[in-house]
Formats: sequence, structure tokens, C-alpha cells
Amino acid sequence: MSIATPTNTRLAVEKLLRTISEGDPERIAELYAERGDWQLSWPEAEHGRAATPWIRHRSNRSDAAAHYRELAEHHVPELVATEVERILVDGNDAVVTGEIRQTARSTGRAYRARFALHLTFEEGLVTRHHVYEDSLAVRQAFATEER
Repeated sequence: MSIATPTNTRLAVEKLLRTISEGDPERIAELYAERGDWQLSWPEAEHGRAATPWIRHRSNRSDAAAHYRELAEHHVPELVATEVERILVDGNDAVVTGEIRQTARSTGRAYRARFALHLTFEEGLVTRHHVYEDSLAVRQAFATEER
């Protein structure tokens, strides 16, 4: 068992963010524990909707890969950017704050959403992935009904 230190956790966060930016869902999933706690701060009634299937709770490594595949399928890859503003570390836990900029493939609408990502690492693998984001901005970008 490795000892949690701010340096180890920060290195794990940086590796995760770098791997996510490379865009390979299977490689990203390798950084998640086989079992984990993945939560999104969306209203439950909005989870897994056809327009946003990646928005739902997850519990294992294959779910993590599916998340990143679904996310990529529903956005225009050339119009994706993430600005990380802060990485705060406390033992095994880290919080990443920033802003994502994406374009919904189905509607062509661009959006910006502020986020906070709470991660917990054990043995260098993600065991907690809790996302707090501007769900209204995402919902509006994917809305197909009259606004």
C-alpha cells in the first residue's frame, strides 16, 4: 500500500488530466480503480437522457471508459477545450476547478461550464470522481425543444 502524500496525489491528478486530454477512453479508464464512486451533481431526472447519456452515476472501470466514449460521441472534438484553474490537494483527495468549453454535436451549440471535480486516489487509481458543473449550460446546449 502506498502512502498518500500531496506530491503523489498531485502527480496522479496531473497524469489523469493529461491522459483525459489525449482522448483515449480505454487508457483513461486504466487510471480508475475496478470499483469506484462516480457521481454527477445533476438532478436525478436528467441522468442518462438520450441527448446526454454520459450524465449518470458510475461504479466501475468499464463505466469510466463508457463515460469518456459517450462524452466524445456527443461533442465536436475540434471544439473542445478545458482550462484548469486550480488543483487543491489534501492527502488522497484533490479538487480540480476550471471551465470546459465544448460544442454539442446534435445542436451545434457551443457552451461554457464551470466545474469542480473532487477526486480520491488509492494506490494511484481514482476511487472517487464527483463532478459539480453548470448543468444548465450543458442542458441548454443539448436542448432540442423550443426555448
